[in-house]
Amino acid sequence: MSDPVRVWLVERTYSDDEQNVIVLTYATPDGRRDFRKERALPSFSGPGRETRASLEVDPGNLGYVDDPETREIYASEVERVRERHDPDDPV
Repeated sequence: MSDPVRVWLVERTYSDDEQNVIVLTYATPDGRRDFRKERALPSFSGPGRETRASLEVDPGNLGYVDDPETREIYASEVERVRERHDPDDPV
């Protein structure tokens, strides 16, 4: 595994393909790379199931954000989340 990359939560959406699935999107501070994590809606309850403000992920698991407008949105949202939360804060 390469050195992990810190990504920050920028978006929560429902899956288009499956009901009761939430897609969590995390991005790098520049908005150029993203990491998507799917979770079943029932998995959001109970201890240890909190969504964190930030994660460290293997660079090989990051995707590229091709759209310049989306990169800007992600970078702006990372800045906002970083100002308000420590990396391990539940959000």
